Amino acid sequence: MNITIIITVCVLLLLAYFFTITSSKTKIPSVILLLLLGWVVRQATDVLHIVIPDLNPLLPFFGTLGLVLIVLEGSLELNLNKRKLPFVGKTFITAVVPLIITAFAIGHFFYYFLDADYKQGLLNAIPLCIISSAIAISSVGNLNLFSKEFAIYESSLSDILGVLFFNFLALNSVINLDTVGHFGLQILIMIVISFIATAFLAFLLSRIDHHVKFAPIILLIILIFAISEVYHLPALIFIMLFGLFMGNFDELQRFKFIQKLKPNVLEREVGKFKELVIEAAFLIRSLFFLLFGFLMKTEEILNPYTIEIAIGILIVIYLVRAIQLKIFKVKLMPLLFIAPRGLITILLFLSIPEASKIPIVNKALIIQIIVLSALIMMIGLIFNKQEVKDKKELLEDDTDVIEPPVTK
Repeated sequence: MNITIIITVCVLLLLAYFFTITSSKTKIPSVILLLLLGWVVRQATDVLHIVIPDLNPLLPFFGTLGLVLIVLEGSLELNLNKRKLPFVGKTFITAVVPLIITAFAIGHFFYYFLDADYKQGLLNAIPLCIISSAIAISSVGNLNLFSKEFAIYESSLSDILGVLFFNFLALNSVINLDTVGHFGLQILIMIVISFIATAFLAFLLSRIDHHVKFAPIILLIILIFAISEVYHLPALIFIMLFGLFMGNFDELQRFKFIQKLKPNVLEREVGKFKELVIEAAFLIRSLFFLLFGFLMKTEEILNPYTIEIAIGILIVIYLVRAIQLKIFKVKLMPLLFIAPRGLITILLFLSIPEASKIPIVNKALIIQIIVLSALIMMIGLIFNKQEVKDKKELLEDDTDVIEPPVTK
């Protein structure tokens, strides 16, 4: 039986890898294929009368682990320098404004039509308003430099800001100036912890001579994240700052204190560390979506009572997105369609306190929004005629819009 499980998991993960490397050609988001594959495996176990233990408790575990690795992967990809600060600022706005507007719009709908209180409606709406960097980043490999980095920045920031917004509401029974001040203090404490922890981890990474060095670093990152979560601190700030520091280490070498970290050694090790994080994120992300697909029920996917609400929510999401892209004079194709929902949506949905849950915001609605948003992205990428441009063309086309990022 154990050998059968090992063979099954290996085959499924190899198929997940195949889906990932072919998604840029087929334009089919790998998440759709992973969910479908998990669902097919579930049907096969039912037909063959194979008894499977309850796997639901594994979903939050893989989700949390995936969240850490995906945000770390995304922040390691973000390249920062003075020239790109205006670009980063504008992607920050394009991440936060639609998040807030759509959350309040959908939350108000839940409040007005479903007899929920306003905070309850907002808490249930936030998971539906966060762009999944896990899906977006893996789907934009063939786009031009501007569109690719815009999607990376926007989706990564949407993940982080969305989780912070959700935690702020979930952990405070009353929202007033005191709770806002307390939350601001928590962010400040987390920033201080992040700088200390990042300096310590960077020192370890540059000094450890043992052939096993990256596993302890990743375990320490997860440990710091978990302990911060226990004390209700915004732990994703640490993950983001650590990734930004490591991913932009070459920009910091002019500072004297950086020389103590053996910059030549550390830069080489960061490259290896980044590769390991990408590999680990792929494995955990694939296992999460396979597991979620396995736990899906056919009646949830085809639930007629939630499909109309799912379509209505998506209309609001893409309408707000189109307006804000127009305001910032960003070309709608293909960025309008790159707003999938995924792992963070599922994880936050599972984190909604039982007393705050709205019956209509159920697993069926979440599945339908994830699948439909991924299909919309697929259609947008298929019909996108924009070709990858070289750096010179990109600068000529976009200098009057938003200053495009420059890769290292």
